[in-house]
Amino acid sequence: MRLASIATVFAALWLAGCGSAPDTVRAAVRAEKTRKPAPDFQLKDGDGKIVKLSDYKGKVVLLNFWATWCGPCKIEIPWFVEFEQNYRDKGFAVLGVAMDEEGWAAVKPFVASHKVNYRMVIGDDMTAQKFGGVESLPTSFMIDREGRIAAVHVGLVSKKDYANDIAQLLGNAPDGKASILPVPAGIGGTE
Repeated sequence: MRLASIATVFAALWLAGCGSAPDTVRAAVRAEKTRKPAPDFQLKDGDGKIVKLSDYKGKVVLLNFWATWCGPCKIEIPWFVEFEQNYRDKGFAVLGVAMDEEGWAAVKPFVASHKVNYRMVIGDDMTAQKFGGVESLPTSFMIDREGRIAAVHVGLVSKKDYANDIAQLLGNAPDGKASILPVPAGIGGTE
């Protein structure tokens, strides 16, 4: 009986996300006038180069806080690889912030085995605090071209929700003219 209870609790935590945040809620892209600037940071990538979020100004950024041990994170990463491939030439970038305590010793093999094609940095508590105290993984921030937080997703969110956010944010070109972007094939629910 005790083993069944433990398994049930584990399954519930895995499906909800890795942490103590509330249930996942679909976050709509905020109206432009209500968006707040994303905090800047300086973290190192796998090559030891400094990465600043402000370097991405002018692009739509999916900033993803994750860890190699997080089940829902492992579901999202292939989607992010696809988004990076499909949208990078349209002014979009994924930036992963790994929160693994083991640092690159855990992250580099994971990134290689999962063929991650986007930039990755190792995060820290100070960076998480700048973003309101990231308490659950995955937590993703959709950042607009002006460097403002347009949406926040806590826990596992559907691939379609991310694709819709990306298309909406990329459709708002700096000159204000909308453009229609195709959604990659196979996008549905939490595939």
